[in-house]
Parts: sequence; C-alpha cells; structure tokens
Amino acid sequence: MSRYKDEQCRRCRREGQKLFLKGERCYTDKCSISRRNYAPGQHGQKRAKLSEYGSQLREKQKTKAYYGVGEKQFRKYFEMASNKKGVTGENLLQLLESRLDNVIYRLGYGTSRAQARQFVNHGQFEVNGKKVDIPSYLVKAGDIITIKENKKDNATIKINAEESSKRPVPAWLERDNKNLSGKVIRLASREDIDIPIEEHLIVELYSK
Repeated sequence: MSRYKDEQCRRCRREGQKLFLKGERCYTDKCSISRRNYAPGQHGQKRAKLSEYGSQLREKQKTKAYYGVGEKQFRKYFEMASNKKGVTGENLLQLLESRLDNVIYRLGYGTSRAQARQFVNHGQFEVNGKKVDIPSYLVKAGDIITIKENKKDNATIKINAEESSKRPVPAWLERDNKNLSGKVIRLASREDIDIPIEEHLIVELYSK
C-alpha cells in the first residue's frame, strides 16, 4: 500500500482542521493549524470554493488521513459497510473504529494512531491472549486487548498510559491502566465517534 511520506502537518492544513496525526504535538502551540491555518503551497491562502465533487473527495481524503488507511483498503471497508444492515456511512465509521490500531489509540496506549500502528506491527499487543500484529484487525464486542507479558516494561507505553489516565475513554471501551489492558464492551455507535466527519458525503461519492 502506498504511504503518505510528506510532512503530516500539511494534511491537517489541507483539510483546515486538526487530524491529530502527531500525538501530543497536536495539543500544543506547535500545532501547524494554530500557527498557519491555511492550505500548504504557493496558493494555499487563496481557498477556492469547492464543487460538490470536491467536497465529497475532501471528506474521503480527510477520513483516510484520520485512520491512516489507503484507498484500496478504504474502498474495501466501504464495500463491507454497504453489505451490512443499517446506515452505510455509520457502518463505515464503525468498521474504521474497530481497527486494532485505533482501539489502542482510543485506550490511550498510543499518542497517535501511527504510533499505535507501530506497536501492533511490532507484536506488542494480544487480543484474547493471542498475539496480533495486524493493525487492521477488526475487534469484536467482548474482546480483551492486553500488552504482551514480556512487553509490559515498555517505557513509552507506560508513559502514554499514565498521561492518558486523566482523559476518558469512549463509552464503548473499558480501560484498566493497572494491568495495561482494555476491553471492547460493544462496537462503536455514531454517537461515540467525536471526529467531525460527514460520512454521507463519502457515501454519495462512492455511489456515483
């Protein structure tokens, strides 16, 4: 899968809002949106009015950036969402929230989804007692996520857990910082997802 290799903060500036791609930096004055709240490039300060298609495309690109997925994988999620009962847009967001790297980020063990993805790739976490090193692994209600026993001394994860302990986790998750674990109480609903996404625009884009 192709990877975005340019400066991550440019993506936030392109969308005109924080995508929280740089962890703690996004909460400080160093955030690029706080310093330069306009699109990157020579003509960045001259924002043109988007067409209907442009608005739909930007919404899709923004959502892909939030969750760190590529076009091929994102389209696969859309097809899965379309085949499920319920509202397609809400199903899509539920699938994206169910990714293991996102769950670890939501639990506070990664300062960003990118860092959480790296932890999973390196085999730092287990699901129901079994090592899972696939960031796109979709969790289910009742799943228990734990740090591998021989990785519990990971200083970075411990610091992340301590710093995030003051922040609440989503209602669909349960966190146990003492044992560095978490539980999926239920799958996320639309009300649980605080990301400013207009998912209906994505559905309209793919439905053309």
